[in-house]
Amino acid sequence: MAPHAYVHLSKGALSKASVRRHLVNLGAEHENLDQKAYQILKGMIIERQLLPGDKIPQEKLAEDLGISRTPLVNALKLLEQDKLVQSIPRRGFFVRHFDKLEMISIFELREVLEGLAARRAAQNITDKEIAHLKGFFKQFDGLKKITDIRAYAKEDRLFHTFLLEVSAKEFLKSILETYNIISYSYQFISEDGLVQSPDDTIHDHRAIIDAISRRDSETAENLMREHFRKSITTLKRNTEKEKKKE
Repeated sequence: MAPHAYVHLSKGALSKASVRRHLVNLGAEHENLDQKAYQILKGMIIERQLLPGDKIPQEKLAEDLGISRTPLVNALKLLEQDKLVQSIPRRGFFVRHFDKLEMISIFELREVLEGLAARRAAQNITDKEIAHLKGFFKQFDGLKKITDIRAYAKEDRLFHTFLLEVSAKEFLKSILETYNIISYSYQFISEDGLVQSPDDTIHDHRAIIDAISRRDSETAENLMREHFRKSITTLKRNTEKEKKKE
């Protein structure tokens, strides 16, 4: 099941219309129900349909997915192992909320690992993949200011996911996938998970694309690491501002 097979939520409630449009009835298929439910729930977190702090509506989800509570709970336990949800006794499962200090640590790890992924992508990328890579962020060409934050955030997710695919190292991909999901579901709700504004990062993305397209692995890694260092600086600055307000 692809990660994009998910249920749309509106203000914490499941949308019946969205379920009908986007959801395959899992009870009618023979694949592993635990994994299917796991992928759908993970997709909902990635797409910010379940936000940090949201309670997982188990009974409603089980009903809409056409499965019993058992595979759903098993899927939630897998997500708990991924640090994406947490179980609170007598209250249920919730999408995990990370504070800024935790996010700084996650971005420091991403700086190193995504830098490595960019280096490997530059070394492994094919001509066909270069053509695909150059298509990222094209919709924002010529804009003085990027106002569609949601569209940019989605493009950002697709871009980083594509680089992980090209880097072709399964262990690296699996490690980064969890860190990326945490980053994308970050509590800056108004920015759709972005730490920096699109206008501050679009030039970084274009430079990284250019370096990887030229198969310049060293420059690609350096640019990617610098890209994340800027986010780390922003997170640290925001943390200091909050401390001063206390």
